[in-house]
Amino acid sequence: MKDVDTLVSELVQVTRKKIQDESIEDPMMIGIHTGGAWVAERLHEGLALKTPLGALNISFYRDDFTRIGMHPQVTPSHLPASVEDRNIILVDDVLYTGRTIRAALNEIFDYGRPRRVILVCLVERSGRELPIQADIVGEYIELATNQQVKLAGPQPLNLSIVDAAT
Repeated sequence: MKDVDTLVSELVQVTRKKIQDESIEDPMMIGIHTGGAWVAERLHEGLALKTPLGALNISFYRDDFTRIGMHPQVTPSHLPASVEDRNIILVDDVLYTGRTIRAALNEIFDYGRPRRVILVCLVERSGRELPIQADIVGEYIELATNQQVKLAGPQPLNLSIVDAAT
């Protein structure tokens, strides 16, 4: 697995090219709390986007509370501008089942109807449960069902593969 700095640097280049090739003007970047927000901070800085960075906390939008439990500290989402008819770059750290992204899209649409959502993920791993696919991925990893990819941070950011029971 590549280190986070290398992956983020590659994501900046690929995302910049997509923005240029598709003539996307003034996109709004939104990171998913917490790991996606950490990655989004670095991407936002690397791309020098004009619109301030947004952050989503999708805890109340999850469909798997009974399995993962409710998180006791829920911070509010922050969107610095209207999403209505905007090009959104949605950032997450690890794309696994697709449920986090589904929840994030539900929350974004509660704020308005974006023109387009481009999904950028630091790591994509095997095990999708919903038909959700990232537009830009740093690295794809095939893992056993008892393994997880964890992003620790925010300073420094480090990726590791751990046993799911950990």
